Amino acid sequence: MLHLPVLITDLGLILAAAGITTLLFKKIKQPLVLGYILAGLLVGPHINFIPTVTDNESIHIWAEIGVIFLLFSLGLEFSFKKLVKVGGSASITAVVEVFFMLLIGFVAGKAMGWTTMDSIFLGGILSVSSTTIIIRAFEELGVKHKKFAGLVFGVLIVEDLVAILLLVLLSTLAVSQQFAGTEMFLSILKLCFFLILWFIGGIFLVPTFLKATKKLMNDETMLIVSIALCLIMVMLAVKVGFSPALGAFIMGSILAETTQAEKIEHLTKSVKDLFAAIFFVSVGMMIDPGILLDYAVPILVITLATILGKFMSSGLGALVSGQPLKTSVQTGMSLAQIGEFSFIIATLGVTLKVTSDFLYPIAVAVSAITTFTTPYLIKASEPFYLFLERIMPKKWLDALNRYSSSTAGITTMSDWRVLLRAYTFNTIIHLVILVAIIFIGSRYLQPFITENIINGNNGTMISLILTFILTAPFLWALALRRIERKAHSHLWLNKKYTRGPLVALEVLRIALAIFAVGFLIFQFYNTLVALGIAFGLIVLGMYFFSRKLQQFYDRLENRFLHNLNAREELQKQPEILPWDTHLTELSISPDSPLVGKSLIELAVREKYGVNIAMIERGHRMIPTPGRDERLYPNDKVMLIGTDDQLAAITELFKGITDENQETSFPKKDMTLQKVVITSSSPVYNQSIRESGIREKTQGLVVGIERNGVRILNPDSNLVFENEDIVWIVGNTKKIPDLLKKT
Repeated sequence: MLHLPVLITDLGLILAAAGITTLLFKKIKQPLVLGYILAGLLVGPHINFIPTVTDNESIHIWAEIGVIFLLFSLGLEFSFKKLVKVGGSASITAVVEVFFMLLIGFVAGKAMGWTTMDSIFLGGILSVSSTTIIIRAFEELGVKHKKFAGLVFGVLIVEDLVAILLLVLLSTLAVSQQFAGTEMFLSILKLCFFLILWFIGGIFLVPTFLKATKKLMNDETMLIVSIALCLIMVMLAVKVGFSPALGAFIMGSILAETTQAEKIEHLTKSVKDLFAAIFFVSVGMMIDPGILLDYAVPILVITLATILGKFMSSGLGALVSGQPLKTSVQTGMSLAQIGEFSFIIATLGVTLKVTSDFLYPIAVAVSAITTFTTPYLIKASEPFYLFLERIMPKKWLDALNRYSSSTAGITTMSDWRVLLRAYTFNTIIHLVILVAIIFIGSRYLQPFITENIINGNNGTMISLILTFILTAPFLWALALRRIERKAHSHLWLNKKYTRGPLVALEVLRIALAIFAVGFLIFQFYNTLVALGIAFGLIVLGMYFFSRKLQQFYDRLENRFLHNLNAREELQKQPEILPWDTHLTELSISPDSPLVGKSLIELAVREKYGVNIAMIERGHRMIPTPGRDERLYPNDKVMLIGTDDQLAAITELFKGITDENQETSFPKKDMTLQKVVITSSSPVYNQSIRESGIREKTQGLVVGIERNGVRILNPDSNLVFENEDIVWIVGNTKKIPDLLKKT
């Protein structure tokens, strides 16, 4: 008798339970994540009235794969370019929220008598909102076009990066079991080093590889390559001491910058959905219902702390960043929940065995409750703002409006700020690249050459020379490359007392380059003689080959910038507008009443107060379209307006299906029919055009068989003869009435 492996049995049980619960949650219009958790609770070890999973170890491996693909998909939606463009408002809001929620979580834990480690992890669990739940709630409530939604999405992007940082810091803290500032600082430094290195290397190599292999890529190979890249980065992350989730997130964010991002996201969605379902089911399996009953009061306390704390901290952050009171209130009430990253942080504590057993199910319970409350809080945000507006003193409202207006105008930067920012980025990026090349040269290149090619001192010298050649373009960029020439010349010519600091900056750059060279040589030789000789050769090489180094570096930089900006160039959109107006994109449904009408006929500006900034039709862009321009199905239209104006016109773009029109001519009545023409047929001796088949029967003659000869798609002038066999596509009810004997 054949034996079925336990893993397959358990997997079938998990997916069956997940399928049933998610169908139920789909029916009651609740997030599927809660359905997965309920499925895990049912098939877990704590409930015995249905079959339960037996091989927990294998399920945990599948769940870890689920975390990898979940973080990979979040990375595809993240994008470092989005983080840079997120702006000060979202960054300030996110930082304020995370800081206060870490503090609130820690204080709440200590107040309930928990251990320090439990309290720290609780702060981390409460600090990150749920991207999945918020996006779903926005779609269901139809508020994605509103101004505050853009700020919320920006906050979520920053929170994703903060969550990755928290995973690293909490891992370090859990392993060391001490609050050593030096160790924390080194962990952050190590994380930043590898983030920069992976991002630069990934953006330079991955889009170039995808572009070179584009003609060979079909859906199957693209899926395989994408998953392979993800798992390779996972292995690299684990190799240098980080979690697999970090590697998956980084590769997702790198691929998010490529022109293939949407296709990769679409292809990997099914894989992500499968393994993420297993992960969330495994989350439910770890919940003990008895613990939930025993800790009902802490669950209630933490739920209230989450909702109130996130509302207050997010709202405060948005106000500090210069957002109006209405936007701040709506943002705060939208972010008042925890989700998938909270599960991952809680899982980390359990995996490392540094948190108590009750923390994990409490986090899941709080997430479930706040998931249910999120849509209601979003709907209540505008009425609550109106309530605040009524009860707040007028001078407070005026002060907030003045502050919001004043911060909105702060957009220019001084020459010093421009120059210092450019110098800082240039220095950090090139030092990271140089350190990486030096370590690769000393740890991998030298052993390979001395063991396989040339032994002894000659092999070491060759390794040093090759490593220096690789570092030369970046040494030149660090020490001699001209940066922000315009700002530099303004400061040099217009203010003589600034020349001293400018000279000091240049000296610092050269000193850092010399330090990098010394660090390079020290990896291969320890003698001062070797250092002096090599330094002399390097200075001469840099002097004589400066122009070639510049040309080579420029090619590298242009390739990197092209890869970085390729997707943005394809999806270029105008900037967000001032005041309460903003830009949103809507697609025209084929059923929309707007289809086929010109802009002058629609008069959207006069009727709704909105302007059409651009129409995207396939690959064609129509900026500021003229009054005679018509709208067609699937056009993407850029609209400028306020939240209320855009909400009023959104329904027109969706269209309304006319049910009566569908029932008047069902699809089943449209069939292929065979009719034999006789001398008594009404159409005998008439041409196809004269017979009126098209007009009277909504039919089309697609073929005629005459004397054994078949005529496909006959000409409309062809005359029907006796015993012709005619094939017609049309209305089954009308064709017989016209063609058969009278």
